Amino acid sequence: MAEVIRTERLSKNYGRHLGIADVDIEVRAGEVFGYLGPNGAGKTTTIRLLMDFIRADGGRAEIFGFDIRKESVEIRRRVGFLPGDMHLYEGLVGHDYLTFFASLRGGVDRPYVEELASRLACPLERPIHTLSQGNKRKIGLIQAFMHKPELLILDEPTSGLDPIVRHQFHGLVAEARGRGQTVFYSSHNLPEVERSCDRVAIIRRGRIVATESIGDLKARSVRSLEIRFNEDIDAQAFAAVPGLEIVACDKRSLKGRMRGDMDALLKTAARFPVGDFSSDEPDLEEIFLAYYGDDGHAE
Repeated sequence: MAEVIRTERLSKNYGRHLGIADVDIEVRAGEVFGYLGPNGAGKTTTIRLLMDFIRADGGRAEIFGFDIRKESVEIRRRVGFLPGDMHLYEGLVGHDYLTFFASLRGGVDRPYVEELASRLACPLERPIHTLSQGNKRKIGLIQAFMHKPELLILDEPTSGLDPIVRHQFHGLVAEARGRGQTVFYSSHNLPEVERSCDRVAIIRRGRIVATESIGDLKARSVRSLEIRFNEDIDAQAFAAVPGLEIVACDKRSLKGRMRGDMDALLKTAARFPVGDFSSDEPDLEEIFLAYYGDDGHAE
């Protein structure tokens, strides 16, 4: 499968502050690739380098086989881009803003623009300066998707969006994949990346610590959970559940951490009358420490 994005030891140093170091990424044609890491890990720096907004101190990168510095204009013709920090033309209404950028690209499918606005519940008739940050984000998403580019590069695309619009975003990503488009997007939200992506690169403190399929990533996931029962239970029934670490257990409740698939746990719990079940995803730092170690290498 052809590579759309390829970086080799890509590095950027801001003096006393490390941006990224020796970043190697390969994004294949037609896949949805997640770039996962906490805020400040280097995700935006990587994307700005790919778009040639800043220049690397070391390494190299190609998009569609073109050098990101020497052939950046050709690359941008074929890319839909959403920056993390958006600056729109505040004096325009949404319709006029999108019409202007559509004209720069030689025109776009206008009914598709209207469809995007409807699905994202974006008020294009209002002046941009009157819009919330979430609605401005929607305009940025429409601008990125509207010309159906070969590659979408999106920096924290769901930031500031409500759950319903996030659901629509994931639908748009799935449809883009179905058309053969490639999607590269950054996030600090593990469940979101698990929902949409085929593979993910995980960055921490400016360095890639792992590149994994979503299946492998889910196998590493740990959930904190609590189950309350309506009757007394046999605690020994849970001792043999694969991946379950029991933190506390009494006659009518169990607290623990679950690694990987939860099927065996749910089947065991179903043997008793369950009153309540809650499960929380760990934050990314917990995942790094639990699975990649403090030095950033997979254990």
